[in-house]
Amino acid sequence: MAILRTVLTLAYILVCIGLTVVVIMQEGKSAGLSGAISGVADTYWGKNRGRSMEGALVNTTRVLAGAFLLISVLLCMNW
Repeated sequence: MAILRTVLTLAYILVCIGLTVVVIMQEGKSAGLSGAISGVADTYWGKNRGRSMEGALVNTTRVLAGAFLLISVLLCMNW
């Protein structure tokens, strides 16, 4: 069990570092009034973010956040 805990701890550290980097790489969501005036071209769907770098960062954030939660629960269990 000590080996499993060590492996989970190392994975947890890597996920934490990766999650931090991915969140910092994302652009800000606060467009303010200029975002409302600029029109439909600058909306979420107008930029086609599902296939862009920003869309990939959002999906990566979701995966890493899920891994973070799962590993956190596993590390807190008393085996």
